[in-house]
Amino acid sequence: MSEENVKDKGYYFREVCSWIAVVGFAIVAAYLLNNFIIVNAEVPTGSMENTIASESRIVGLRFSYWFDEPERGDIIIFEGTEKNYVKRIIGLPGEKLKIEDSKVYITTTDGEEFVLEEDYLKEEWTMMNGPYEYEIPEDSYFVMGDNRNWSIDARSWKDKYVHKDAIMGKAVICYSPKLYMLD
Repeated sequence: MSEENVKDKGYYFREVCSWIAVVGFAIVAAYLLNNFIIVNAEVPTGSMENTIASESRIVGLRFSYWFDEPERGDIIIFEGTEKNYVKRIIGLPGEKLKIEDSKVYITTTDGEEFVLEEDYLKEEWTMMNGPYEYEIPEDSYFVMGDNRNWSIDARSWKDKYVHKDAIMGKAVICYSPKLYMLD
Protein backbone atom coordinates (compact mmCIF):
# COMPACT_ATOMS: atom_id res chain seq x y z
CA MET A 1 0.00 0.00 0.00
CA SER A 2 1.37 3.39 -0.91
CA GLU A 3 1.88 6.22 1.55
CA GLU A 4 -0.67 8.34 -0.33
CA ASN A 5 -3.44 5.71 0.17
CA VAL A 6 -2.72 5.56 3.93
CA LYS A 7 -3.08 9.38 4.15
CA ASP A 8 -6.38 9.21 2.25
CA LYS A 9 -7.73 6.56 4.67
CA GLY A 10 -6.76 8.73 7.61
CA TYR A 11 -8.40 11.73 6.01
CA TYR A 12 -11.70 9.91 5.50
CA PHE A 13 -11.64 8.51 9.02
CA ARG A 14 -11.13 12.00 10.48
CA GLU A 15 -13.84 13.42 8.23
CA VAL A 16 -16.37 10.76 9.34
CA CYS A 17 -15.42 11.32 12.99
CA SER A 18 -15.90 15.10 12.63
CA TRP A 19 -19.38 14.57 11.15
CA ILE A 20 -20.29 12.16 13.93
CA ALA A 21 -19.11 14.74 16.48
CA VAL A 22 -21.18 17.52 14.86
CA VAL A 23 -24.33 15.37 14.72
CA GLY A 24 -23.76 14.14 18.28
CA PHE A 25 -23.28 17.70 19.54
CA ALA A 26 -26.48 18.81 17.76
CA ILE A 27 -28.47 15.96 19.34
CA VAL A 28 -27.14 16.73 22.83
CA ALA A 29 -27.75 20.47 22.36
CA ALA A 30 -31.33 19.88 21.15
CA TYR A 31 -32.00 17.55 24.08
CA LEU A 32 -30.68 20.06 26.63
CA LEU A 33 -32.49 22.98 24.99
CA ASN A 34 -35.83 21.14 24.84
CA ASN A 35 -35.63 19.65 28.35
CA PHE A 36 -34.08 22.50 30.36
CA ILE A 37 -34.50 25.80 28.48
CA ILE A 38 -37.65 25.83 26.34
CA VAL A 39 -40.94 23.96 26.11
CA ASN A 40 -43.04 23.76 22.95
CA ALA A 41 -46.81 23.52 23.10
CA GLU A 42 -49.81 23.63 20.85
CA VAL A 43 -53.12 25.33 21.57
CA PRO A 44 -55.48 22.98 19.70
CA THR A 45 -58.72 24.84 20.47
CA GLY A 46 -59.96 28.40 20.70
CA SER A 47 -59.78 28.43 24.52
CA MET A 48 -57.13 31.19 24.56
CA GLU A 49 -58.53 33.36 21.75
CA ASN A 50 -58.00 36.26 21.03
CA THR A 51 -54.62 36.15 22.75
CA ILE A 52 -53.58 32.88 21.08
CA ALA A 53 -55.39 31.59 18.01
CA SER A 54 -56.61 28.01 17.67
CA GLU A 55 -53.93 25.57 16.40
CA SER A 56 -51.10 27.95 17.30
CA ARG A 57 -47.67 26.71 18.31
CA ILE A 58 -45.95 28.48 21.19
CA VAL A 59 -42.63 28.44 23.00
CA GLY A 60 -42.33 28.78 26.74
CA LEU A 61 -39.27 29.35 28.88
CA ARG A 62 -38.69 26.64 31.46
CA PHE A 63 -36.39 28.86 33.55
CA SER A 64 -38.93 31.70 33.94
CA TYR A 65 -39.87 30.50 37.41
CA TRP A 66 -36.49 29.30 38.67
CA PHE A 67 -35.96 32.56 40.56
CA ASP A 68 -39.39 34.24 40.41
CA GLU A 69 -42.87 33.07 41.29
CA PRO A 70 -45.63 32.87 38.67
CA GLU A 71 -47.76 36.01 38.61
CA ARG A 72 -51.40 36.72 37.96
CA GLY A 73 -51.89 37.22 34.24
CA ASP A 74 -48.98 34.99 33.16
CA ILE A 75 -49.80 32.54 30.39
CA ILE A 76 -48.33 29.22 31.43
CA ILE A 77 -47.70 25.80 29.93
CA PHE A 78 -48.39 23.04 32.41
CA GLU A 79 -48.76 19.28 32.59
CA GLY A 80 -52.33 18.08 32.50
CA THR A 81 -53.71 14.60 33.03
CA GLU A 82 -53.56 13.69 29.33
CA LYS A 83 -51.48 16.43 27.67
CA ASN A 84 -49.88 19.82 28.22
CA TYR A 85 -52.20 22.79 28.62
CA VAL A 86 -51.88 26.54 28.03
CA LYS A 87 -53.95 28.86 30.24
CA ARG A 88 -53.74 32.19 32.07
CA ILE A 89 -53.08 32.40 35.82
CA ILE A 90 -56.06 34.05 37.53
CA GLY A 91 -55.65 33.10 41.20
CA LEU A 92 -52.49 32.81 43.29
CA PRO A 93 -51.62 30.48 46.20
CA GLY A 94 -53.66 31.11 49.34
CA GLU A 95 -56.13 33.48 47.71
CA LYS A 96 -59.91 33.26 47.72
CA LEU A 97 -61.57 33.65 44.37
CA LYS A 98 -65.23 34.24 43.60
CA ILE A 99 -66.75 34.23 40.13
CA GLU A 100 -70.14 35.89 39.87
CA ASP A 101 -71.98 37.64 37.03
CA SER A 102 -68.96 37.39 34.70
CA LYS A 103 -66.59 39.03 37.15
CA VAL A 104 -63.70 37.59 39.14
CA TYR A 105 -63.49 38.81 42.73
CA ILE A 106 -60.19 38.15 44.48
CA THR A 107 -59.29 38.28 48.16
CA THR A 108 -55.51 38.19 48.54
CA THR A 109 -53.62 36.56 51.40
CA ASP A 110 -53.25 40.09 52.88
CA GLY A 111 -57.05 40.55 52.94
CA GLU A 112 -57.14 43.01 50.01
CA GLU A 113 -60.26 42.61 47.88
CA PHE A 114 -60.59 43.66 44.24
CA VAL A 115 -62.30 42.84 40.96
CA LEU A 116 -59.91 41.49 38.34
CA GLU A 117 -59.59 43.72 35.27
CA GLU A 118 -59.53 41.48 32.19
CA ASP A 119 -59.08 43.43 28.96
CA TYR A 120 -57.77 40.30 27.20
CA LEU A 121 -61.13 38.46 27.13
CA LYS A 122 -62.35 37.59 23.64
CA GLU A 123 -65.98 38.56 24.08
CA GLU A 124 -68.66 39.16 26.67
CA TRP A 125 -68.48 36.35 29.20
CA THR A 126 -71.92 34.69 29.31
CA MET A 127 -71.29 30.97 29.98
CA MET A 128 -70.07 29.32 33.22
CA ASN A 129 -69.90 32.78 34.77
CA GLY A 130 -70.83 31.88 38.32
CA PRO A 131 -71.53 31.79 41.07
CA TYR A 132 -68.39 29.82 42.00
CA GLU A 133 -66.08 30.12 44.98
CA TYR A 134 -62.56 28.74 45.34
CA GLU A 135 -59.89 28.71 48.04
CA ILE A 136 -56.60 28.18 46.27
CA PRO A 137 -54.21 25.87 48.15
CA GLU A 138 -50.61 26.85 48.85
CA ASP A 139 -48.23 26.04 45.96
CA SER A 140 -51.18 25.97 43.53
CA TYR A 141 -52.74 28.31 40.98
CA PHE A 142 -56.20 28.81 39.49
CA VAL A 143 -56.14 29.13 35.68
CA MET A 144 -58.69 29.93 32.98
CA GLY A 145 -58.69 30.42 29.23
CA ASP A 146 -59.18 33.88 27.73
CA ASN A 147 -62.17 32.69 25.69
CA ARG A 148 -64.27 32.11 28.81
CA ASN A 149 -67.39 31.03 26.95
CA TRP A 150 -65.63 28.12 25.23
CA SER A 151 -62.69 27.28 27.48
CA ILE A 152 -62.60 24.01 29.38
CA ASP A 153 -60.54 25.15 32.32
CA ALA A 154 -60.33 25.04 36.13
CA ARG A 155 -64.03 25.85 36.44
CA SER A 156 -64.91 22.44 34.97
CA TRP A 157 -61.91 20.26 35.94
CA LYS A 158 -62.13 17.68 38.70
CA ASP A 159 -58.80 18.93 40.11
CA LYS A 160 -59.41 22.68 40.08
CA TYR A 161 -55.83 23.84 40.72
CA VAL A 162 -52.48 23.66 38.97
CA HIS A 163 -49.70 22.71 41.38
CA LYS A 164 -46.49 24.71 40.97
CA ASP A 165 -44.56 21.51 40.17
CA ALA A 166 -46.80 20.94 37.11
CA ILE A 167 -45.85 24.31 35.56
CA MET A 168 -43.41 23.66 32.72
CA GLY A 169 -42.79 27.27 31.73
CA LYS A 170 -44.09 30.71 30.90
CA ALA A 171 -45.42 31.10 27.35
CA VAL A 172 -43.50 33.88 25.60
CA ILE A 173 -43.64 33.47 21.81
CA CYS A 174 -46.24 32.26 19.35
CA TYR A 175 -44.40 31.08 16.22
CA SER A 176 -47.13 29.51 14.13
CA PRO A 177 -49.24 30.38 12.21
CA LYS A 178 -47.71 33.83 12.72
CA LEU A 179 -44.88 35.08 14.90
CA TYR A 180 -45.63 37.36 17.85
CA MET A 181 -44.69 37.87 21.49
CA LEU A 182 -47.10 36.99 24.29
CA ASP A 183 -47.31 39.45 27.18
